[in-house]
Amino acid sequence: MKYLRILIEGWTASFRYPAFISGFQPTLPVPPLSTIYGLLSAAKGELVTPDETNVGFVFSYESKAVDLETIYELKGLKGNKSNVVKREFLFNPRLYLYLDNLEFKKYFKNPTYPILLGRSSDLAIISEIKEVEMEIKNDVKLGKTILPFGIDEAFGIIQALPTYFSDSIPRKALGTKPFLLMDKFFDYSGECCFDSELNWGVWIHR
Repeated sequence: MKYLRILIEGWTASFRYPAFISGFQPTLPVPPLSTIYGLLSAAKGELVTPDETNVGFVFSYESKAVDLETIYELKGLKGNKSNVVKREFLFNPRLYLYLDNLEFKKYFKNPTYPILLGRSSDLAIISEIKEVEMEIKNDVKLGKTILPFGIDEAFGIIQALPTYFSDSIPRKALGTKPFLLMDKFFDYSGECCFDSELNWGVWIHR
């Protein structure tokens, strides 16, 4: 089956744990699906949901580090208050994004809004847009992605995360369920899509 493969690269990336509000701000090791659909929405210029395209991705980074960041909390007419926190980030991230809706090629060639890998400071560039043919294959190298909880042989961090957010005010987290976050590859004996050019399996979320 033909898929659109998009390579997105940046200097930094950070994907916040939903449960952490203040203090040390760790990052998830891979982007949640809500970030992926946020990328698609930014490129298209309007809300994109799982009904519009199925997605898969492989995400890697060079290293992980911690920096100090000043946050200014606005208090209306009373001014503001500063707060210094430690924030974890990923250095030199690379995201290979796979879409079964080839119409998104035109959106990524001319994105409506900036492409981010996390926060507004995590600016990214689109390095490659390519149509690739993927086959269904068993016994592949799979990982560096987010998987539904319960996949045989998979391991990693278990976290309840939304699939996407609504565009209402306030925004609503939709499709929240447990996912397995993997920043390593493993040998998967089951069946999934296979990118023969890059020699890895791609889990497509349908």
